[in-house]
Amino acid sequence: MSEQRYGEWVAVRRDGFVAELVLDRPKAMNAVSSEMARCITAACAALSEDRDVRAVVLTSTHERAFCVGADLKERNSLSDAEMLRHRPVSRAAYTGVLELPMPAIAAVHGFALGGGFELALSCDVIVADPTAVVGLPEVSVGVIPGGGGTQLLPRRVGAARAAELIFSARRVAAAEAHELGLVDRLAAEGEDRAEAVELARGIAANSPVGLRAAKKALRLGQGLDLRAGLEVEDAAWRTVAFSGDRAEGVAAFNEKRSPNWPGE
Repeated sequence: MSEQRYGEWVAVRRDGFVAELVLDRPKAMNAVSSEMARCITAACAALSEDRDVRAVVLTSTHERAFCVGADLKERNSLSDAEMLRHRPVSRAAYTGVLELPMPAIAAVHGFALGGGFELALSCDVIVADPTAVVGLPEVSVGVIPGGGGTQLLPRRVGAARAAELIFSARRVAAAEAHELGLVDRLAAEGEDRAEAVELARGIAANSPVGLRAAKKALRLGQGLDLRAGLEVEDAAWRTVAFSGDRAEGVAAFNEKRSPNWPGE
């Protein structure tokens, strides 16, 4: 396994075709400061350009938290002008995770609140253990979810459920979060990372061209009517139908062997 650091608080660990995007600011429970946001953005940019990465797992080194959201101590020290300058920096971090071109899985334990939960929501699948507590409590401190929460949460659970959760600012424990669809899988305690990595390895065995095209179709088709969505799917199909991966996949199937994906 190799590791590349992005500043002091973010790392990318590579093991084969799976990369871990690691939040590593334990003294602040991974609170996202301006500097940490820049590091997340830089790491996501590098991952997006790496054609050898087929799946990403977003993890935390803190034993009791995935991420507690924005660094409110830093925010408290900012003037209005500084807040405006900070906004694009913060937003870029969430956009970086959201726009990863390969499948992304969040491994959540402990607190995933506010911007921390939005980082998880920006992934395609969320695996949580029983210690997980999630929520978007921003209105309780006078703001609103600003890392995609007002848009990503209703796409997961519907408009009314999202409204109740955002307006109440309540925290949701793992069992209820799974029941409501806020998280997708419940792992055994302490096994969220292991289960997420196992899932990522299974995903990474598939065609990298197919995975990226399928994710693009899923994302672009959200919110469209069926006819428009099917056009999005057809456009994505055309990008893979004549690829080397498609030729290798069909050949491997007929020859009863594992494919050796060219990735193009």
